[in-house]
Amino acid sequence: MSVANRRWFTRLTVAAGLLVAVVALLIAPAGPARAHAVLVSSSPVASAVVPSGPAEVVLTFSESVRKVPGKIRVIAPDGSRADRGEPSFSGGVVTIQVDPAGGRGTYLVSYRVISADSHPVSGAFTYSVGAPSTPPVDSGDDSRADPVVGNAVKVAKYVGYVGLLLLVGPAMVLAVLWPRRLPRRGPARLAWAGLGLVALATVANVLLQVPYTAGGGVFDVTGEGLSAVLGSTFGAAHLVRLGLLAAAAFLLRPVLAGPVGRADLVILGILGTAALLTWPLAGHPAASPAPAVSVVVDAVHLGSMAVWLGGLVMLAGFLLRRADERELDAILPIWSRWAALAVSALLLAGTVQALIEVATPAALVDTTYGRLLLGKIGLFVLVIAVAAYSRQLVRRRTAAGRPTSMRRAVWAELAITAVVLGLTATLVQTTPARTAGSDVAGGSPGYFSTTLTSPIYSLQVELDPAERGNNTVHFYAYTKDNRPQPVVEWRATAALPSAGIEPIEVPLLPLTDNHATGEINLPAAGEWQLRVTVRTSDIDQATVTATVPIR
Repeated sequence: MSVANRRWFTRLTVAAGLLVAVVALLIAPAGPARAHAVLVSSSPVASAVVPSGPAEVVLTFSESVRKVPGKIRVIAPDGSRADRGEPSFSGGVVTIQVDPAGGRGTYLVSYRVISADSHPVSGAFTYSVGAPSTPPVDSGDDSRADPVVGNAVKVAKYVGYVGLLLLVGPAMVLAVLWPRRLPRRGPARLAWAGLGLVALATVANVLLQVPYTAGGGVFDVTGEGLSAVLGSTFGAAHLVRLGLLAAAAFLLRPVLAGPVGRADLVILGILGTAALLTWPLAGHPAASPAPAVSVVVDAVHLGSMAVWLGGLVMLAGFLLRRADERELDAILPIWSRWAALAVSALLLAGTVQALIEVATPAALVDTTYGRLLLGKIGLFVLVIAVAAYSRQLVRRRTAAGRPTSMRRAVWAELAITAVVLGLTATLVQTTPARTAGSDVAGGSPGYFSTTLTSPIYSLQVELDPAERGNNTVHFYAYTKDNRPQPVVEWRATAALPSAGIEPIEVPLLPLTDNHATGEINLPAAGEWQLRVTVRTSDIDQATVTATVPIR
């Protein structure tokens, strides 16, 4: 193929990739940008006793939500379905048609919806017609929060970050800094591996989003669920990324093979920038109070990380081992300036992100998101110190003659930042501090979650809000191999020994065979002792205890 034909084919391929991206954006449903919706009211009110059966149940969330097919139910006292037809969604209001001629007694309303940042929100409450009765159990609810799925999502995101830096580093260095005499085969393979990891992680994120939002195990991927994910903003962003990766692959080949013209580099840079934007568009930044700022800042943060760490991989893996003293004298000062700019951009973007996502200083220590962010900052300070040492080596005239010291410093930077990437992958799946610490329409700030273990089961505990007043607690029981553990009987108490408060019984409502919920009023702040006894058979039971900080 001639050079002219190759360029024509490349530009045609790029145009096709961009067309895929545009089509994906056009089919994505538009909606207001918010995050982590909270149920602020219901009609009938939770735990209310009404004289006659309502014709509809209305759920009002703090922000717009989308439906998870088949995951909103109203269960009658006799265990039958009382809801009629599909619920209607209008922004943050969900209306469920109910048979008003149902029997007297207690009804169970269970729901699972998706907030604007693609995270599921679930819960349940009861109301009674005429007089309360024994609450029914939603035996058809299989939307369990499988911890394996949650961990798999984090791993997929981590793999995507690693792939991004392995792609950006070799492409950047080969295009600008690579000595002509050195072979390109090793860095080229690394870049293709990075491209493959990004593509693999993108597909994995889409597939895992189905059980993550709908509930179930890793392999519970249905056509209906996949269609719903692909039709969302989350799915559109990932389709755009795949299209841009396909287009970039054709431009990447000549860049990895040898020097190319400036036009090809500019087009590749534009495609790379567009691809970077798909990460924040599919997560918290797109649902922040200032989405335009958050998306741009997060893309800058991610791009700076890829430039810095990708360059370090090339430096440690290839240049410091293969380049001679004269080549290193020319390369290291340029790389040092690049690294300084990338780190400066990381610091600036990270600061803006923290101000938006954390909102208040107290949220740094009072929320899981804030504590994870503090850990990330601490590690980042450490890696900056190592980077400063590396920069001092570059500035010394003998630095090029001592590549071993440089290589050790670079590997230290990479080791620490590998942990930072792990924290980042966890942060993007954690409720932002601005939401966890906000007071929404009488709701409350704070959230507590932990996993307790016993010889016969593990127990996922969630309490919201973790403050004085009314609280909702959820318990999920699992076997040792992370399968749902059927429970025969639940018992729970909460006590505050430091204030002389004796154990308070927590009334629990079983929602599924491994999931129970309850409401309790915690009257004082302090370190509450939550004691849970789970009986899994006639003879097998175990008690676990958690310390819950209540503000």
